[in-house]
Amino acid sequence: MNTGTISSRYALALLRLVEETGRGEQVWAQVRTILADPDGMPKTLEPDLERFVALVVKNGRREYLKFMLQSFVSQYNAAHGIKLAHLTTAVPSPELESQLKGLFKDYRLIFDTKVNPDLIGGFVLVVDDLMMDASVKHQLDVIRKQFVEKNRRIV
Repeated sequence: MNTGTISSRYALALLRLVEETGRGEQVWAQVRTILADPDGMPKTLEPDLERFVALVVKNGRREYLKFMLQSFVSQYNAAHGIKLAHLTTAVPSPELESQLKGLFKDYRLIFDTKVNPDLIGGFVLVVDDLMMDASVKHQLDVIRKQFVEKNRRIV
């Protein structure tokens, strides 16, 4: 068996468990915290997560645990309409986040926000595999390319 198959099967089992017990939101939040900072393990795990980890260790699949947890987060997000959005702005802009949340009313957006002054202005938004580049830097690049193309034809 390969890593993907093992991870997705165990993750699906964890997803079904937390759906049955009704503690999905707590387990999902704790797993996201663990994945964000592997060195900062919580002192106590959620009971369902503790049972899951014990099962993984008992079955000798410990080396796949990180992949299982990542797969669980992905499956939980898909099942609950949660989208991870990566937003890069030239300056911090909480108003932009709230406006973008309004555009995606059907989904629960969770923002990973970064500031990159190289964008000059505007923003870059990535949701799943879709990207919207509304930055001034991108617009200037497009204008520069158009200018170069037009000048090549003249010469």
